[in-house]
Amino acid sequence: MDLTALSRMQFTITAIFHFFYVPLTLGLAVLIAYMEYKYWRTNDKVWDKMARFWTKLFAINFAVGVASGITMEFQFGTNWADYSRFVGDIFGAPLAAEGVFAFFLESTFIGLLLFGRDKISRGMRFLSAVLVAFGTNLSAFWIIAANSWQQTPAGYKVEGGRAILTSFKEAVFNPSTLPRFLHTLDGAYVTAAFFVMGISAYYILRRKNLEIAKPSLKIGVVFGLIFALLQIYFGDIHAKQVAVTQPAKLAAFEGLWETKEKAPLLILGWPDTENEKNVFEIGVPGLLSYLAHEDFNKPVTGLKEFPKDERPPVLPTFISFHVMVGLGFLMAVALLWAVVELFRGKIYSNQLLLKLLLYFIPLPYIANELGWITAEVGRQPWIVYGLLKTSDAVSKLDPWQVLLTNILFLVVYLFLGGLMIYLMVRTVKSHDEAAIALKEKEVA
Repeated sequence: MDLTALSRMQFTITAIFHFFYVPLTLGLAVLIAYMEYKYWRTNDKVWDKMARFWTKLFAINFAVGVASGITMEFQFGTNWADYSRFVGDIFGAPLAAEGVFAFFLESTFIGLLLFGRDKISRGMRFLSAVLVAFGTNLSAFWIIAANSWQQTPAGYKVEGGRAILTSFKEAVFNPSTLPRFLHTLDGAYVTAAFFVMGISAYYILRRKNLEIAKPSLKIGVVFGLIFALLQIYFGDIHAKQVAVTQPAKLAAFEGLWETKEKAPLLILGWPDTENEKNVFEIGVPGLLSYLAHEDFNKPVTGLKEFPKDERPPVLPTFISFHVMVGLGFLMAVALLWAVVELFRGKIYSNQLLLKLLLYFIPLPYIANELGWITAEVGRQPWIVYGLLKTSDAVSKLDPWQVLLTNILFLVVYLFLGGLMIYLMVRTVKSHDEAAIALKEKEVA
């Protein structure tokens, strides 16, 4: 058994499981803050009911996400001891900032929003929701800044076999931090939009909870379309950054083996890694050159320009990237259709569209995970790009120990994931607006 492969597998399991929850936390917090704002300004009970309902689902998602994130961080010391020694001086700063400036903030005000909402004013509820949204998004920034340093190291010097921080600002705002942050955050907002739209569509199809379902659907459609269209722009910014800082990754994205002028952007294709060519390809000539360098004629570096032991795994990088992009365009089309139906006043009666929005809930989750795979697999064989290879960063453990913990992690995560889905489904199905209205009347 290969120790490095097993260690990578364990980190993949924990990272994929953790990242399943993060996007919804980021995006739904913003939508809840908007609902709390509307309730504060209008004192309309409908906005109160909406905020309460979506906060319940947010809390379930947040709780499991926090637990999975703690597990993932422990691996740095257990499975990646040499990596931890190399990057400890760099990685510690943004992770400490995330804990001090973001996690405590969001955790405190989530508690207030969940357990104290009936004891505070509407304005304080709105402020709490804003601080939760700010805290979750700030937390994402620090985590992405730390991960981005692995992609594009900056603000450091290597001394005594360790990366030593020389500039906190340069390390945090390394070349890939902002493009990756905007790209990731945008994907999170699209995820929340489809989550809200899908559950709202479920209620409308069953003619239940229409009082909160219809306005929630409208908010989700508008919010989702804005960020689905912005994702095209943010994705382009990120691709240009990758073209400059990680050209081998870009070549793997597009299955580009030879350096080419007027390099094509592949629509369809299949890389043959053994013969270093594509079995077939359908592309738009010159479009990759333009997207990477804003010049149709400028050459794009091919994979053959890099040593074989410094090329990323081409097939998984290529597939994950193209499926992610395909899902992004599919979701954008669905949102455009929903907006058209919204303006026509027919969205609430369009059964086909409502069913589509319900069934599309998993799509942004899949796209987010594929984006993570694209970024992390595309960085290989480096764990810190250009400085430290993954094979040199792993702890010297018994492979059987890592295999056993892989199995245990998988079992526990499947249980937690199943429990989270069960709680979500139960909350959605058990939400009865008539019973809630009666309870509110009794309290009053």
